[in-house]
Order: sequence, then C-alpha cells, then structure tokens
Amino acid sequence: MLSSGTHFMRLAASGCLGSSRSIATIISGKEMSKLLRQRLKNEVQKMTSEFSGFKPGLLVLQVGDRDDSNLYISTKLKAAAQIGIDAKHVRLPNTATQHEVLQSIMSVNENRSIHGLIVQLPLDSVNVIDTELIINAVSPEKDVDGLTCINAGKLSRGELNDCFLPCTPRGCMELIRHTGVTVAGSSAVVIGRSKIVGAPMHDLLLWNHATVTTCHSKTTDLPEQVSRADILVVGAGKAEMIRGEWVKEGAVVIDCGINHIPDQTKESGKRVVGDVHYASASQRAGFITPVPGGVGPMTVAMLMENTVQSARRFLKHV
Repeated sequence: MLSSGTHFMRLAASGCLGSSRSIATIISGKEMSKLLRQRLKNEVQKMTSEFSGFKPGLLVLQVGDRDDSNLYISTKLKAAAQIGIDAKHVRLPNTATQHEVLQSIMSVNENRSIHGLIVQLPLDSVNVIDTELIINAVSPEKDVDGLTCINAGKLSRGELNDCFLPCTPRGCMELIRHTGVTVAGSSAVVIGRSKIVGAPMHDLLLWNHATVTTCHSKTTDLPEQVSRADILVVGAGKAEMIRGEWVKEGAVVIDCGINHIPDQTKESGKRVVGDVHYASASQRAGFITPVPGGVGPMTVAMLMENTVQSARRFLKHV
C-alpha cells in the first residue's frame, strides 16, 4: 500500500492532477538523508544511554593529501559528528609504503573501539600500492564501505542480511523504495559496472527480484536498452550521456554521476551535472534524482547507517 504522500507523487508524475503530462517528481536525497540521520542520532543516543557512554567508532584512513579526498572526508566526519559517531581521521604521508598502510589497517582491525574502517580512495602515494590488497585487508566486520571481496561475494550470492552493502547502491535502493514503485518484477537497467556502484547495484536489484540488464562501454544498443527500463540507475562517469528521449515514460531514474562542465554564468566557470541529461529526462521520467542533492547525500547517510549497524552487531557480542 502506498502512503498518501507517495500516492500524490505518483499522480503528479503521471499527469493525473491536471495536465496531460507533468515534469517528473524529484526524489530528494537531501531530504531523505536528513530523516535517516535523525533516526540514527536517536539510536546512537539510546546506545550511549544503555551501554554507559558507548559510541559507535569510525576511522577514515587516507594516504596523501588530495583536495578532493579531503573534501569527501570532511563531509563524512561532519555527518558522523552530527549523529554522535566517534569519527577519527588518520592521514598517512604520500611517501607511505604498502607495508605501512597494511600495518595501519591491521591496528584498526584489532581496535575494539572502532566499528567501521574506511580506506579513502585513491591511495595517493609515490610508492606502488596494490589497492585491491589494501581494501581486502580491512576486516569484513568493519568494512562499512562494503568493498572487500568477502562482503561483495556475500552480496553476489544474495546474503543481504550477512554483509555490509556498498553505500551508493544501498542509498539508490532507498531512493527507489521511496517512490513507491515495486522493484520485484520490474525491468531494471544499470549503466556502468564499477565495483563501487554498477556491479553491486546489479546484485541488489537482482536479489530484490527485478529483471536486470547491465550496460557498459561495449554495449552496442544503449538507447534501446535504456528505453526498456522501468528503473534506470546510471553510474557511467560521463556527463549527460543518457538523453531524455531514450527514457521510458514514467520510469524511475537514479543518477549517480558527478561531473563538471563549463558554465560561464557561474562564478567558478563550471557547474555540476549528472550522467543523465536532466532537462530532457525529467520530461519523460516519473521520478528522477537531481544532481547535486540526490544520490550523494544518501551515500554519506548509508555510510553512517552501516557504521551504526556494525556497532549494533558488536554490542550483541559484548
């Protein structure tokens, strides 16, 4: 059954409130994430009260000093502080060796006060470091990014209740559910096959009983594939590549892209756009996420959710 709010959104999207066809309903990740953060804050307060000062612990491990990484980390730390998570940031110099990074990870793995460990990517070191080796050194029980082969393997096998789900795909699923559209039986198309977004998004949709197609750089009939999608999730990393005329009327469109394109009307000389051409797609879609303000805030919120989930599991064994 749909809530009255969701029912209104669907009527608006289908044009049943007056005009023959209205613009797509915006799925606000910003608003959804606020509600989620408040719920998590309440849960952390309850943990602290019941377990004498206990707080979920999160550590972000960074190698080097990239400006973009610093921005992402500050966003995560701010969100954690608002919720009541004890978050720490450890930055290793860009001269760090693979062995030194591994040592840092092993130390965190053994620290019972830290329940979530994020390795900020990319690893900005002058030395050669095997990123996959580093990621898989993180204890699966603390892998709140959901990127280790253990957690990825469990997701691929449908063991959704026994793993950490990657934050962006998990956030996408919450956004899709918020529309009230039924995932089971839907035709879903995922654009992109990255380990962080595309591949796990495919798995999540599949185990929620959608019929899923994954498209990538070698897909020859992309417009045709997109036109079949009841649910379209795009994480290709190419500005506005998905055109509105390709989109199936009434579809749910989730745009994971973050791209900068020139715009002389902006003080910075550029603006942020997604992988979907928003202006045209919003004329055909039933629901669509904006960029910014859609998937991004939900990704951070899901990281907080995973961290609280890890702390919850820890307390069960205290």
